[in-house]
Amino acid sequence: MKAVTTIFTLLIAMLMTAQPQPQPTIEVSGEGTVSVVPDRVTISVSVQNEGQDPKTLKQQNDATVSEVLQFLKGQNIPSKNITTQFVQLNKNYDYNTKKYKYSASQTISVLLEDMSKYEKVMTGLVNSGVNRIGGISFGTSKKDELEAEARRLAILDAKQKATEYVKPLGQSVGKAVLISEFQQSSNGPGPMYKMAMMDSSGGGEQETLAPGEMEVKAKVNVSFILN
Repeated sequence: MKAVTTIFTLLIAMLMTAQPQPQPTIEVSGEGTVSVVPDRVTISVSVQNEGQDPKTLKQQNDATVSEVLQFLKGQNIPSKNITTQFVQLNKNYDYNTKKYKYSASQTISVLLEDMSKYEKVMTGLVNSGVNRIGGISFGTSKKDELEAEARRLAILDAKQKATEYVKPLGQSVGKAVLISEFQQSSNGPGPMYKMAMMDSSGGGEQETLAPGEMEVKAKVNVSFILN
């Protein structure tokens, strides 16, 4: 019985020895950045009115919004680039007059694929009845290409870092066994965008848009086999 137990123990030891041992790895992060001048801009504008009769207020807002939309269509802006974002009707109590007041608003987002139209469109929007500008954001028509390039640079950056770490040890970096992309809480996984700034200046020929540059970034984690 003792001999059987000894043989069984030896078999287990042999099987454990025969099992492949996990290869050592090195994990690093990499970042890639690509800069580009924006070639499109999104404008957020609103039509707002206040009054005591919600029905009349809505009619006023609808009439102004209709005029705004007609103006935008007259500028040959595609319908797909004009989006209603919010429609609101709020009831508020005025403690000074002891009466209720209503406020109606509608917010419209306009994507300009031709940034040279910006000045004319902004002037026309205000003349059409827009009384609030919510902000602008810049974009690029080459988004997919830039994201792919940023990811490629991020991978190369990770490979370079890993090589620098192991070189003093007399070791080398093998193939990648795991790649993951950093997730951003605001935009989800993928590249991040550094927004440009808008500037105003006086003079006869006014330039009120300064797009600057966009930075498209990608961040990755990569695990390499350590040779």
